[in-house]
Amino acid sequence: MAEKLTDAARAAALTELGNWSLDDDRDAISRQFVFKDFVQAFGFISQSALIAEKLNHHPEWSNVYKTVDVTLTTHDCDGLSELDIKLAKAMDKIADA
Repeated sequence: MAEKLTDAARAAALTELGNWSLDDDRDAISRQFVFKDFVQAFGFISQSALIAEKLNHHPEWSNVYKTVDVTLTTHDCDGLSELDIKLAKAMDKIADA
């Protein structure tokens, strides 16, 4: 089972993940990705889904045309875990490619 990040680890991770923000309503991080068009957005979702499946850690997300909104939290520990940070970094890398 994943362990919830300490306050210090959460703060350090948010500093590293400059485009992600802490969700005001719960222990989660969120980011909006905006792409050139729907095909690029869907490609991002597809690539991210493969990584999420390998990590056995699945995002909360929605897609409207070229915009993908993502929220990451670990339900097993009721908050942020290292899995969220790994997936966020992977998603950032995909979006920047």
